[in-house]
Amino acid sequence: MGIVLKQSLKNTVITYIGFAIGAINTLYMYVHFLGDTYYGLVGYVLSAANIMMPLMAFGVHNTLVKYFNEYKTEEEKSSFLTFVLFLPLLLIIPFSLIAYFGYHQIASLLSEKNPIVYDYVWQIPVIGLCMGYFEIFYAWVKVHLQSVLGNFIKEVFLRILVTISLFAVYFNYITPSEFVYSLMGIYFLAMILMKIYAYKVRFPSFKFKIPSNSKAVITYSLFIILTGGIANLFLEIDKFMLNNYVKIENIAYYSVAVFIATVIAVPSRAMHQITYPITAKLMNENKHDELNDLYKKTSITLQIVGGLIFLGILVNINQLYLLMREEYAAGVFVVFTIGLSKYFDLILGNNNAIIFNSKYYKTVLFLGVLLVILTILLNMIFIPLYGLEGTAFATMISITLYSLSKLLFVVKRMNLFPFTSKTITAFGILIVCFLGFYFWEFPFHPVVNICLKSILVSIIYLFLSYKLKLSNDINVVMENVLSKLKK
Repeated sequence: MGIVLKQSLKNTVITYIGFAIGAINTLYMYVHFLGDTYYGLVGYVLSAANIMMPLMAFGVHNTLVKYFNEYKTEEEKSSFLTFVLFLPLLLIIPFSLIAYFGYHQIASLLSEKNPIVYDYVWQIPVIGLCMGYFEIFYAWVKVHLQSVLGNFIKEVFLRILVTISLFAVYFNYITPSEFVYSLMGIYFLAMILMKIYAYKVRFPSFKFKIPSNSKAVITYSLFIILTGGIANLFLEIDKFMLNNYVKIENIAYYSVAVFIATVIAVPSRAMHQITYPITAKLMNENKHDELNDLYKKTSITLQIVGGLIFLGILVNINQLYLLMREEYAAGVFVVFTIGLSKYFDLILGNNNAIIFNSKYYKTVLFLGVLLVILTILLNMIFIPLYGLEGTAFATMISITLYSLSKLLFVVKRMNLFPFTSKTITAFGILIVCFLGFYFWEFPFHPVVNICLKSILVSIIYLFLSYKLKLSNDINVVMENVLSKLKK
Protein backbone atom coordinates (compact mmCIF):
# COMPACT_ATOMS: atom_id res chain seq x y z
CA MET A 1 0.00 0.00 0.00
CA GLY A 2 3.05 2.33 -0.06
CA ILE A 3 2.39 3.97 -3.43
CA VAL A 4 -1.37 3.80 -2.81
CA LEU A 5 -1.04 5.61 0.52
CA LYS A 6 1.48 8.16 -0.76
CA GLN A 7 -0.46 9.26 -3.84
CA SER A 8 -3.82 8.86 -2.11
CA LEU A 9 -2.69 11.28 0.60
CA LYS A 10 -1.51 13.78 -1.99
CA ASN A 11 -4.74 13.39 -3.93
CA THR A 12 -6.77 13.72 -0.75
CA VAL A 13 -5.03 16.97 0.19
CA ILE A 14 -5.43 18.33 -3.34
CA THR A 15 -9.06 17.27 -3.51
CA TYR A 16 -9.85 18.90 -0.18
CA ILE A 17 -8.16 22.12 -1.26
CA GLY A 18 -10.38 21.96 -4.32
CA PHE A 19 -13.42 21.30 -2.19
CA ALA A 20 -12.50 24.22 0.06
CA ILE A 21 -12.42 26.49 -2.98
CA GLY A 22 -15.59 24.82 -4.24
CA ALA A 23 -17.23 25.41 -0.87
CA ILE A 24 -16.51 29.13 -1.10
CA ASN A 25 -17.87 29.17 -4.64
CA THR A 26 -20.91 27.04 -3.84
CA LEU A 27 -21.93 28.32 -0.44
CA TYR A 28 -21.18 32.01 -0.91
CA MET A 29 -20.05 33.28 -4.31
CA TYR A 30 -22.64 31.51 -6.46
CA VAL A 31 -25.37 32.46 -4.01
CA HIS A 32 -24.46 36.15 -3.66
CA PHE A 33 -22.70 36.96 -6.94
CA LEU A 34 -24.70 34.95 -9.47
CA GLY A 35 -28.17 34.76 -7.95
CA ASP A 36 -30.51 31.80 -7.54
CA THR A 37 -31.79 31.70 -11.12
CA TYR A 38 -28.42 31.58 -12.85
CA TYR A 39 -27.00 29.38 -10.10
CA GLY A 40 -29.79 26.91 -10.77
CA LEU A 41 -29.08 27.19 -14.50
CA VAL A 42 -25.37 26.41 -13.95
CA GLY A 43 -26.31 23.42 -11.80
CA TYR A 44 -28.60 22.11 -14.51
CA VAL A 45 -26.13 22.59 -17.38
CA LEU A 46 -23.25 20.92 -15.51
CA SER A 47 -25.45 18.04 -14.35
CA ALA A 48 -26.64 17.38 -17.89
CA ALA A 49 -23.04 17.60 -19.17
CA ASN A 50 -21.93 15.06 -16.56
CA ILE A 51 -24.67 12.71 -17.72
CA MET A 52 -23.40 13.03 -21.31
CA MET A 53 -19.71 12.66 -20.41
CA PRO A 54 -19.50 8.81 -20.64
CA LEU A 55 -21.07 9.01 -24.10
CA MET A 56 -18.62 11.65 -25.27
CA ALA A 57 -15.67 9.66 -23.91
CA PHE A 58 -17.07 6.39 -25.35
CA GLY A 59 -16.07 4.82 -22.03
CA VAL A 60 -12.42 4.60 -23.08
CA HIS A 61 -11.15 6.33 -19.91
CA ASN A 62 -11.85 3.07 -18.07
CA THR A 63 -11.00 0.86 -21.04
CA LEU A 64 -7.54 2.42 -21.22
CA VAL A 65 -6.84 1.52 -17.58
CA LYS A 66 -8.16 -2.04 -17.93
CA TYR A 67 -6.32 -3.08 -21.10
CA PHE A 68 -3.13 -0.99 -21.17
CA ASN A 69 -1.08 -3.39 -19.02
CA GLU A 70 -2.07 -6.35 -21.21
CA TYR A 71 0.02 -5.02 -24.09
CA LYS A 72 3.67 -6.03 -23.84
CA THR A 73 5.45 -4.24 -26.69
CA GLU A 74 5.73 -0.48 -27.27
CA GLU A 75 4.20 -0.87 -30.72
CA GLU A 76 1.12 -2.61 -29.29
CA LYS A 77 0.74 0.11 -26.64
CA SER A 78 1.04 2.88 -29.23
CA SER A 79 -1.58 1.24 -31.45
CA PHE A 80 -3.91 0.86 -28.49
CA LEU A 81 -3.48 4.51 -27.37
CA THR A 82 -4.14 5.76 -30.90
CA PHE A 83 -7.21 3.53 -31.16
CA VAL A 84 -8.78 4.79 -27.92
CA LEU A 85 -8.09 8.44 -28.80
CA PHE A 86 -10.18 8.23 -31.96
CA LEU A 87 -12.80 5.72 -30.78
CA PRO A 88 -15.07 8.37 -29.18
CA LEU A 89 -15.65 9.90 -32.62
CA LEU A 90 -18.03 7.01 -33.32
CA LEU A 91 -20.53 8.71 -31.03
CA ILE A 92 -19.38 12.34 -31.10
CA ILE A 93 -20.03 12.80 -34.82
CA PRO A 94 -23.62 11.44 -34.92
CA PHE A 95 -24.51 13.21 -31.65
CA SER A 96 -23.20 16.49 -33.07
CA LEU A 97 -25.38 16.11 -36.16
CA ILE A 98 -28.46 15.29 -34.06
CA ALA A 99 -27.80 18.26 -31.77
CA TYR A 100 -27.32 20.64 -34.70
CA PHE A 101 -30.37 19.70 -36.74
CA GLY A 102 -32.67 18.94 -33.80
CA TYR A 103 -31.71 21.77 -31.48
CA HIS A 104 -35.08 23.53 -31.42
CA GLN A 105 -37.04 20.40 -30.61
CA ILE A 106 -34.58 19.25 -27.92
CA ALA A 107 -34.19 22.70 -26.33
CA SER A 108 -37.96 23.32 -26.35
CA LEU A 109 -38.56 20.05 -24.53
CA LEU A 110 -35.92 20.74 -21.87
CA SER A 111 -37.02 24.35 -21.30
CA GLU A 112 -40.76 23.73 -21.00
CA LYS A 113 -40.84 24.47 -17.25
CA ASN A 114 -37.98 26.99 -17.20
CA PRO A 115 -37.71 28.98 -20.48
CA ILE A 116 -34.29 30.40 -19.52
CA VAL A 117 -32.77 26.97 -20.25
CA TYR A 118 -33.52 27.19 -24.01
CA ASP A 119 -30.55 29.36 -25.04
CA TYR A 120 -28.02 27.30 -23.07
CA VAL A 121 -28.87 23.72 -24.06
CA TRP A 122 -26.20 23.66 -26.78
CA GLN A 123 -23.51 24.16 -24.13
CA ILE A 124 -24.32 20.79 -22.55
CA PRO A 125 -22.70 18.52 -25.21
CA VAL A 126 -19.75 20.94 -25.60
CA ILE A 127 -18.91 20.80 -21.89
CA GLY A 128 -19.63 17.05 -21.88
CA LEU A 129 -17.10 16.59 -24.71
CA CYS A 130 -14.43 18.53 -22.79
CA MET A 131 -15.14 16.47 -19.67
CA GLY A 132 -14.94 13.25 -21.66
CA TYR A 133 -11.56 13.90 -23.27
CA PHE A 134 -10.21 15.25 -19.99
CA GLU A 135 -10.97 11.86 -18.42
CA ILE A 136 -9.32 10.06 -21.35
CA PHE A 137 -6.08 12.03 -20.95
CA TYR A 138 -6.33 11.63 -17.18
CA ALA A 139 -6.54 7.83 -17.60
CA TRP A 140 -3.52 8.13 -19.92
CA VAL A 141 -1.37 9.29 -16.96
CA LYS A 142 -3.06 7.09 -14.34
CA VAL A 143 -1.86 3.92 -16.06
CA HIS A 144 1.65 5.27 -15.47
CA LEU A 145 0.75 5.85 -11.79
CA GLN A 146 0.98 9.61 -12.22
CA SER A 147 -2.37 10.86 -10.94
CA VAL A 148 -1.49 13.86 -8.77
CA LEU A 149 -1.19 16.70 -11.31
CA GLY A 150 -4.30 15.58 -13.16
CA ASN A 151 -6.18 15.57 -9.88
CA PHE A 152 -4.90 19.12 -9.21
CA ILE A 153 -6.19 20.35 -12.56
CA LYS A 154 -9.55 18.67 -12.03
CA GLU A 155 -10.14 19.56 -8.40
CA VAL A 156 -8.25 22.82 -7.82
CA PHE A 157 -7.30 24.65 -11.02
CA LEU A 158 -10.73 24.32 -12.58
CA ARG A 159 -12.40 25.72 -9.46
CA ILE A 160 -9.93 28.61 -9.30
CA LEU A 161 -10.96 29.57 -12.83
CA VAL A 162 -14.59 29.45 -11.73
CA THR A 163 -13.74 31.69 -8.77
CA ILE A 164 -12.06 34.22 -11.06
CA SER A 165 -15.11 34.23 -13.34
CA LEU A 166 -17.43 34.75 -10.37
CA PHE A 167 -15.35 37.72 -9.25
CA ALA A 168 -15.65 39.04 -12.81
CA VAL A 169 -19.43 38.90 -12.38
CA TYR A 170 -19.20 40.65 -8.99
CA PHE A 171 -17.14 43.52 -10.42
CA ASN A 172 -19.42 43.75 -13.48
CA TYR A 173 -16.77 42.75 -16.00
CA ILE A 174 -19.14 40.07 -17.27
CA THR A 175 -22.84 39.37 -16.83
CA PRO A 176 -24.30 36.26 -15.16
CA SER A 177 -25.29 35.08 -18.64
CA GLU A 178 -21.72 35.49 -19.88
CA PHE A 179 -20.50 33.55 -16.85
CA VAL A 180 -22.54 30.54 -17.98
CA TYR A 181 -20.87 30.79 -21.40
CA SER A 182 -17.44 31.08 -19.74
CA LEU A 183 -17.85 27.57 -18.31
CA MET A 184 -17.20 26.14 -21.77
CA GLY A 185 -13.86 27.95 -21.93
CA ILE A 186 -12.94 26.78 -18.43
CA TYR A 187 -13.58 23.10 -19.18
CA PHE A 188 -11.87 23.38 -22.57
CA LEU A 189 -8.73 24.84 -20.97
CA ALA A 190 -8.68 22.08 -18.34
CA MET A 191 -8.89 19.48 -21.12
CA ILE A 192 -6.00 21.08 -23.06
CA LEU A 193 -3.76 21.23 -19.97
CA MET A 194 -4.51 17.58 -19.23
CA LYS A 195 -3.66 16.67 -22.81
CA ILE A 196 -0.31 18.50 -22.61
CA TYR A 197 0.60 16.70 -19.38
CA ALA A 198 -0.51 13.32 -20.75
CA TYR A 199 1.70 13.79 -23.80
CA LYS A 200 4.58 14.81 -21.54
CA VAL A 201 4.22 11.58 -19.53
CA ARG A 202 4.06 9.52 -22.70
CA PHE A 203 4.08 11.23 -26.06
CA PRO A 204 1.91 9.27 -28.49
CA SER A 205 3.49 7.50 -31.40
CA PHE A 206 0.47 7.36 -33.64
CA LYS A 207 0.05 3.85 -34.99
CA PHE A 208 -3.15 3.56 -37.00
CA LYS A 209 -3.51 -0.15 -36.52
CA ILE A 210 -6.53 -1.81 -34.98
CA PRO A 211 -5.51 -3.81 -31.87
CA SER A 212 -5.90 -7.57 -32.03
CA ASN A 213 -8.43 -7.46 -29.18
CA SER A 214 -10.39 -4.55 -30.66
CA LYS A 215 -13.69 -6.42 -30.29
CA ALA A 216 -13.12 -6.85 -26.54
CA VAL A 217 -12.01 -3.21 -26.24
CA ILE A 218 -15.12 -1.89 -28.00
CA THR A 219 -17.42 -4.23 -26.05
CA TYR A 220 -15.91 -3.12 -22.76
CA SER A 221 -16.12 0.55 -23.81
CA LEU A 222 -19.81 0.17 -24.61
CA PHE A 223 -20.28 -1.41 -21.22
CA ILE A 224 -18.50 1.52 -19.55
CA ILE A 225 -20.71 3.96 -21.46
CA LEU A 226 -23.73 2.29 -19.95
CA THR A 227 -22.33 1.73 -16.45
CA GLY A 228 -20.66 5.13 -16.40
CA GLY A 229 -23.90 6.63 -17.59
CA ILE A 230 -25.71 4.79 -14.83
CA ALA A 231 -23.26 6.04 -12.21
CA ASN A 232 -23.55 9.63 -13.46
CA LEU A 233 -27.31 9.34 -13.66
CA PHE A 234 -27.37 8.41 -9.98
CA LEU A 235 -25.35 11.54 -9.23
CA GLU A 236 -27.00 14.00 -11.60
CA ILE A 237 -30.48 12.78 -12.61
CA ASP A 238 -32.07 14.43 -9.59
CA LYS A 239 -30.99 17.95 -10.63
CA PHE A 240 -31.78 17.18 -14.26
CA MET A 241 -35.32 16.05 -13.41
CA LEU A 242 -35.95 18.90 -10.97
CA ASN A 243 -35.85 21.25 -13.97
CA ASN A 244 -39.00 19.56 -15.30
CA TYR A 245 -41.03 19.92 -12.09
CA VAL A 246 -39.95 22.98 -10.07
CA LYS A 247 -38.61 26.48 -10.63
CA ILE A 248 -34.95 26.53 -11.53
CA GLU A 249 -34.06 28.36 -8.30
CA ASN A 250 -34.74 25.11 -6.44
CA ILE A 251 -31.85 23.48 -8.29
CA ALA A 252 -29.60 26.07 -6.62
CA TYR A 253 -30.88 25.11 -3.15
CA TYR A 254 -30.51 21.42 -3.96
CA SER A 255 -27.03 21.89 -5.45
CA VAL A 256 -25.75 23.42 -2.22
CA ALA A 257 -27.07 20.51 -0.15
CA VAL A 258 -25.67 17.90 -2.55
CA PHE A 259 -22.29 19.64 -2.57
CA ILE A 260 -22.14 19.46 1.23
CA ALA A 261 -23.06 15.76 1.20
CA THR A 262 -20.64 14.98 -1.63
CA VAL A 263 -17.68 16.10 0.50
CA ILE A 264 -18.01 12.68 2.17
CA ALA A 265 -16.95 10.99 -1.06
CA VAL A 266 -13.70 12.95 -1.45
CA PRO A 267 -11.43 10.29 0.16
CA SER A 268 -12.87 7.66 -2.17
CA ARG A 269 -12.30 9.85 -5.21
CA ALA A 270 -8.72 10.54 -4.14
CA MET A 271 -7.85 6.92 -3.39
CA HIS A 272 -9.62 5.68 -6.52
CA GLN A 273 -7.16 7.54 -8.75
CA ILE A 274 -4.34 5.18 -7.74
CA THR A 275 -6.16 2.02 -6.55
CA TYR A 276 -7.96 1.58 -9.88
CA PRO A 277 -4.84 0.75 -11.95
CA ILE A 278 -3.37 -1.29 -9.07
CA THR A 279 -6.60 -3.30 -8.80
CA ALA A 280 -6.50 -3.90 -12.56
CA LYS A 281 -2.90 -5.11 -12.30
CA LEU A 282 -3.64 -7.51 -9.40
CA MET A 283 -6.62 -8.96 -11.25
CA ASN A 284 -4.67 -9.42 -14.47
CA GLU A 285 -2.05 -11.32 -12.45
CA ASN A 286 -4.72 -13.37 -10.60
CA LYS A 287 -3.44 -12.35 -7.16
CA HIS A 288 -6.64 -13.04 -5.25
CA ASP A 289 -5.25 -12.82 -1.70
CA GLU A 290 -3.50 -9.52 -2.34
CA LEU A 291 -6.66 -8.16 -3.95
CA ASN A 292 -8.77 -9.21 -0.96
CA ASP A 293 -6.27 -7.58 1.37
CA LEU A 294 -6.41 -4.35 -0.66
CA TYR A 295 -10.23 -4.52 -0.60
CA LYS A 296 -10.32 -4.68 3.19
CA LYS A 297 -7.68 -1.98 3.65
CA THR A 298 -9.40 0.47 1.34
CA SER A 299 -12.75 -0.23 3.00
CA ILE A 300 -11.71 0.45 6.61
CA THR A 301 -9.46 3.38 5.66
CA LEU A 302 -12.23 5.08 3.70
CA GLN A 303 -14.76 4.30 6.43
CA ILE A 304 -12.68 6.05 9.09
CA VAL A 305 -11.72 9.07 7.00
CA GLY A 306 -15.14 9.41 5.37
CA GLY A 307 -16.85 8.79 8.70
CA LEU A 308 -15.02 11.72 10.26
CA ILE A 309 -16.13 13.99 7.42
CA PHE A 310 -19.72 12.72 7.60
CA LEU A 311 -19.72 13.24 11.35
CA GLY A 312 -18.33 16.76 11.00
CA ILE A 313 -21.04 17.66 8.51
CA LEU A 314 -23.90 16.23 10.56
CA VAL A 315 -22.98 17.82 13.90
CA ASN A 316 -22.44 21.23 12.26
CA ILE A 317 -25.18 21.24 9.65
CA ASN A 318 -27.61 23.47 11.52
CA GLN A 319 -24.94 26.08 12.23
CA LEU A 320 -23.75 25.95 8.63
CA TYR A 321 -27.20 26.76 7.27
CA LEU A 322 -27.46 29.75 9.61
CA LEU A 323 -24.75 31.33 7.46
CA MET A 324 -26.97 31.14 4.36
CA ARG A 325 -30.31 32.61 3.39
CA GLU A 326 -33.40 30.97 4.84
CA GLU A 327 -34.46 29.48 1.50
CA TYR A 328 -31.44 27.18 1.50
CA ALA A 329 -32.38 25.58 4.85
CA ALA A 330 -34.69 23.21 2.96
CA GLY A 331 -31.56 21.29 2.08
CA VAL A 332 -30.86 19.92 5.60
CA PHE A 333 -32.87 16.76 4.93
CA VAL A 334 -31.10 16.41 1.58
CA VAL A 335 -27.70 16.48 3.31
CA PHE A 336 -28.72 13.74 5.75
CA THR A 337 -30.21 11.40 3.16
CA ILE A 338 -27.64 11.85 0.39
CA GLY A 339 -24.83 11.81 2.95
CA LEU A 340 -25.98 8.48 4.36
CA SER A 341 -26.01 6.84 0.93
CA LYS A 342 -22.56 8.28 0.16
CA TYR A 343 -21.20 6.92 3.43
CA PHE A 344 -22.44 3.41 2.63
CA ASP A 345 -20.94 3.58 -0.84
CA LEU A 346 -17.68 4.84 0.67
CA ILE A 347 -17.14 1.85 2.96
CA LEU A 348 -17.20 -0.50 -0.05
CA GLY A 349 -13.59 0.51 -0.75
CA ASN A 350 -12.37 -0.27 -4.27
CA ASN A 351 -15.51 -2.24 -5.08
CA ASN A 352 -16.10 -0.45 -8.39
CA ALA A 353 -12.54 -1.03 -9.56
CA ILE A 354 -12.90 -4.76 -8.85
CA ILE A 355 -16.16 -5.06 -10.78
CA PHE A 356 -15.06 -3.03 -13.80
CA ASN A 357 -11.88 -5.09 -14.14
CA SER A 358 -13.48 -8.50 -13.68
CA LYS A 359 -14.81 -10.92 -16.28
CA TYR A 360 -18.27 -10.47 -14.76
CA TYR A 361 -18.53 -6.75 -15.53
CA LYS A 362 -21.37 -7.23 -18.05
CA THR A 363 -23.64 -8.87 -15.49
CA VAL A 364 -23.74 -5.81 -13.25
CA LEU A 365 -25.07 -3.75 -16.13
CA PHE A 366 -28.47 -5.39 -15.84
CA LEU A 367 -28.76 -4.35 -12.19
CA GLY A 368 -27.69 -0.83 -13.05
CA VAL A 369 -30.29 -0.44 -15.77
CA LEU A 370 -33.03 -1.66 -13.44
CA LEU A 371 -31.99 0.77 -10.73
CA VAL A 372 -31.79 3.72 -13.13
CA ILE A 373 -35.35 2.98 -14.18
CA LEU A 374 -36.26 2.79 -10.49
CA THR A 375 -34.53 6.13 -9.85
CA ILE A 376 -36.46 7.87 -12.62
CA LEU A 377 -39.76 6.38 -11.44
CA LEU A 378 -39.12 7.33 -7.81
CA ASN A 379 -38.24 10.87 -8.82
CA MET A 380 -41.39 11.12 -10.92
CA ILE A 381 -43.40 10.04 -7.88
CA PHE A 382 -41.65 11.91 -5.07
CA ILE A 383 -40.66 15.25 -6.67
CA PRO A 384 -44.27 16.35 -7.36
CA LEU A 385 -45.24 15.28 -3.81
CA TYR A 386 -42.30 16.47 -1.72
CA GLY A 387 -40.09 18.65 -3.92
CA LEU A 388 -36.41 18.68 -2.91
CA GLU A 389 -36.94 16.21 -0.07
CA GLY A 390 -38.66 13.83 -2.48
CA THR A 391 -35.79 13.72 -4.94
CA ALA A 392 -33.28 13.31 -2.08
CA PHE A 393 -35.23 10.35 -0.73
CA ALA A 394 -35.49 8.79 -4.19
CA THR A 395 -31.75 9.24 -4.75
CA MET A 396 -30.89 7.71 -1.37
CA ILE A 397 -32.96 4.59 -2.07
CA SER A 398 -31.45 4.14 -5.54
CA ILE A 399 -27.80 4.68 -4.58
CA THR A 400 -28.10 2.41 -1.54
CA LEU A 401 -29.71 -0.41 -3.53
CA TYR A 402 -27.10 -0.06 -6.27
CA SER A 403 -24.22 -0.15 -3.77
CA LEU A 404 -25.73 -3.14 -1.99
CA SER A 405 -26.19 -5.05 -5.24
CA LYS A 406 -22.54 -4.44 -6.23
CA LEU A 407 -21.34 -5.58 -2.81
CA LEU A 408 -23.35 -8.80 -2.93
CA PHE A 409 -22.15 -9.46 -6.46
CA VAL A 410 -18.47 -9.21 -5.49
CA VAL A 411 -19.00 -11.32 -2.37
CA LYS A 412 -20.91 -14.10 -4.12
CA ARG A 413 -19.15 -14.22 -7.47
CA MET A 414 -15.56 -13.39 -6.57
CA ASN A 415 -15.28 -14.50 -2.96
CA LEU A 416 -14.03 -11.09 -1.84
CA PHE A 417 -15.31 -9.38 1.29
CA PRO A 418 -14.45 -5.84 2.48
CA PHE A 419 -15.75 -5.90 6.06
CA THR A 420 -14.20 -7.10 9.32
CA SER A 421 -15.08 -6.69 12.99
CA LYS A 422 -13.35 -3.29 12.77
CA THR A 423 -16.11 -2.12 10.43
CA ILE A 424 -18.68 -2.45 13.23
CA THR A 425 -16.35 -0.78 15.72
CA ALA A 426 -15.76 2.19 13.41
CA PHE A 427 -19.51 2.58 12.86
CA GLY A 428 -20.07 2.44 16.63
CA ILE A 429 -17.58 5.27 17.16
CA LEU A 430 -19.44 7.33 14.55
CA ILE A 431 -22.81 6.82 16.28
CA VAL A 432 -21.45 7.61 19.75
CA CYS A 433 -19.78 10.83 18.58
CA PHE A 434 -22.91 11.88 16.65
CA LEU A 435 -25.18 11.42 19.67
CA GLY A 436 -22.68 13.21 21.87
CA PHE A 437 -22.27 16.30 19.71
CA TYR A 438 -25.37 16.82 17.53
CA PHE A 439 -27.87 17.99 20.15
CA TRP A 440 -25.94 20.90 21.67
CA GLU A 441 -24.35 24.10 20.40
CA PHE A 442 -21.93 26.67 21.73
CA PRO A 443 -23.55 30.11 22.38
CA PHE A 444 -21.26 31.84 19.87
CA HIS A 445 -21.25 32.89 16.22
CA PRO A 446 -21.93 29.92 13.86
CA VAL A 447 -18.37 30.03 12.45
CA VAL A 448 -16.88 29.83 15.94
CA ASN A 449 -19.29 27.05 16.87
CA ILE A 450 -18.37 25.03 13.78
CA CYS A 451 -14.64 25.40 14.43
CA LEU A 452 -14.88 24.47 18.14
CA LYS A 453 -17.18 21.50 17.63
CA SER A 454 -15.12 20.24 14.65
CA ILE A 455 -11.92 20.31 16.70
CA LEU A 456 -13.50 18.49 19.64
CA VAL A 457 -15.22 15.80 17.60
CA SER A 458 -12.10 15.23 15.47
CA ILE A 459 -9.88 14.75 18.52
CA ILE A 460 -12.23 12.24 20.15
CA TYR A 461 -13.01 10.36 16.92
CA LEU A 462 -9.37 10.06 15.83
CA PHE A 463 -8.18 9.19 19.35
CA LEU A 464 -10.63 6.30 19.58
CA SER A 465 -9.79 5.11 16.05
CA TYR A 466 -6.08 5.25 16.81
CA LYS A 467 -6.26 3.50 20.16
CA LEU A 468 -8.45 0.73 18.78
CA LYS A 469 -6.02 0.30 15.83
CA LEU A 470 -8.76 0.20 13.25
CA SER A 471 -6.51 1.04 10.29
CA ASN A 472 -2.78 0.45 10.15
CA ASP A 473 -2.41 2.97 7.32
CA ILE A 474 -4.17 5.73 9.26
CA ASN A 475 -2.18 4.94 12.40
CA VAL A 476 1.07 5.23 10.42
CA VAL A 477 0.02 8.62 9.07
CA MET A 478 -1.01 9.87 12.53
CA GLU A 479 2.26 8.67 14.08
CA ASN A 480 4.25 10.43 11.36
CA VAL A 481 2.29 13.65 11.91
CA LEU A 482 2.72 13.46 15.70
CA SER A 483 6.45 12.79 15.40
CA LYS A 484 6.89 15.80 13.11
CA LEU A 485 4.90 17.99 15.52
CA LYS A 486 7.12 16.88 18.41
CA LYS A 487 10.24 17.77 16.40
